[in-house]
Formats: sequence, structure tokens, C-alpha cells
Amino acid sequence: MEAEELVRRVAGGDQRAFEELYGLVSGPVFGLVRRVVRDPAQSEEVAQEVLLELWRSAARFDPGRGSALAWILTVAHRRAVDRVRSARAAGEREQRDAMRSQPPAFDQVTEEVEAGLEREWVRRCLDRLTALQRQSVTLAYYDGYTYREVAERLSLPLGTVKTRMRDGLTRLRECLGGAA
Repeated sequence: MEAEELVRRVAGGDQRAFEELYGLVSGPVFGLVRRVVRDPAQSEEVAQEVLLELWRSAARFDPGRGSALAWILTVAHRRAVDRVRSARAAGEREQRDAMRSQPPAFDQVTEEVEAGLEREWVRRCLDRLTALQRQSVTLAYYDGYTYREVAERLSLPLGTVKTRMRDGLTRLRECLGGAA
């Protein structure tokens, strides 16, 4: 008996027709699902879902739109793709949740705290410099200017900037050395 006739009879609730249809299409359905899903156990599950859906929705088959086998395989392909997408989304969700629930590594927390403390210490030591020394050191080390560029920006002789830098860095070293 042809698949179209079997689907029509299944739509009417004929269990024997469903058994025949099952025997006719279960192999191709499983094969298609297996190629998409890849996992054998998941493929068996999806194939069973497709065949169960076939029992429930056989009345929706429209022979004017194509063959029964094409309709069944389209349903199988859609179910298989849905399963793959669902599994991928679940995996991504679990990974995001796992990343959020893990506390940061101890070393990372320690490093962040130490870096914050060091920045605060440097700020305090910079505040102990004269305004002119602080200005020169800040331009050179925080803004990235060369000594010559600092001298041009401040309209000072290069030697004066070098002296301020040397004195300022010496005071910073002493301040930071005492902090360590």
C-alpha cells in the first residue's frame, strides 16, 4: 500500500495502517534525523517524536502539496533541527551560568586589590611632590610626553625639566620605598 493511502487511513484512526506506515517510514525518518542530530540516543528520541506526531497529525497531510514521504521527512527534518538548536542553546546557557557562578580566582582578586592599593599609594606620594615636580612627572609618565616635549609644553629649558624630574622621581622613590 502507498504511503499516501496509509496516511489517509491513519488520519481516520486506523492502527493497522499506522503499523504499516511505521514500518515503511521509520528507517528513512531515523536516517534523516541521525544525519542532523548525530547523537544516536537523541536521534532515536526525535524519530519517535516524529512518528508519534505522524499519528496525531496525519489529518493535516495535504496530498496536493507533495508526497506523504516528503511531508513526513520534512516534519522529521524540522524536529531534528529544533532539537539541535535547543541542545546548543541549553549548552550555551549552562556555560554562561557556570561562568557567572564561579568566583574569580583568588589571585585575580588579590591582584586587583593590590593594584588599587598601589595606585592610591602613588597618588599619595605624588601629592607630596611640589606642584612643579608633580606637573613634570605627570606629563612625562601619565601623559607620555618626552622630557623635551614637557619642556616645550611648560615653556621651560630642558635642563630645568630634567632637574624637576630627577628630584621628583627621587622623592617618589623614597616615598614608595618607605611604603613597601
